[in-house]
Amino acid sequence: MQISISASQAAMIALWVAIVEGRALGYSTLMLRFTPMMTGLVVGIVMHNIPQAMIVTAAIQLIYMGLIAPGGTLPSEPAVAASIAVPVAILAKLTPSAAVAIAVPIGLLGSYLYSFRFLINTFVLRLTDKYAEELNDRGLTLSIIILPIIISLILYFPVIFITLYKGTPLIATLIKTVTAGKLFHVLTVVGGGLPALGIALTLVVIGKRKFVVFFLLSYFMAVILKSLNVNTVTYAILGGIIAYLYVIFTSKETDSQQI
Repeated sequence: MQISISASQAAMIALWVAIVEGRALGYSTLMLRFTPMMTGLVVGIVMHNIPQAMIVTAAIQLIYMGLIAPGGTLPSEPAVAASIAVPVAILAKLTPSAAVAIAVPIGLLGSYLYSFRFLINTFVLRLTDKYAEELNDRGLTLSIIILPIIISLILYFPVIFITLYKGTPLIATLIKTVTAGKLFHVLTVVGGGLPALGIALTLVVIGKRKFVVFFLLSYFMAVILKSLNVNTVTYAILGGIIAYLYVIFTSKETDSQQI
């Protein structure tokens, strides 16, 4: 079976990544950059395989749950990682664990590309200073919004397009040839452990001792209710109810202490 991705598919995914990395849709695109879920959905739509794309992206999402972006920079770019790893996983029919191991180095390379974009934008900042001194509204719009978006499109679109159109089929074909080998086994083992790292980072960033009990509750609920095939929506509703009850009881306790 031939493993390939069409030029139009590569172009649509590359355009999406360029838009997200350039924040062309406003502040909301900042969140789209930080999470690979929407990029995975776009890849699934473009490649006509949304279920598999979302299964793979869900595993990739776990390793980025605890990442923070000081100064707007990430140690790894989730959108770039998902845009390459998910097509490879779909073409080569990889397990989510193996796809995660592929996403990590790709995301790391994407962070270097993002830093290079920052370097280019330093030259645009000179225009911003000039237009600010002149109180030029149109000039500020050009230098703050339009030019950075254009730079992102020029930088990301060809890189992602070439990687997808030329590199992705090669990577997928290579992986399919080593499926039974030690390399594939190593990728799977490493990829299987990385999501745990993402969860651990999340607990470190937002975790408090008094909230650990809720984490344990959710884990054991998932284990106990596994045989019932409870879906994620049901768990989300249960979690919302428990959170609401917690707020009610804690607020009443606070009010009684104040009285």
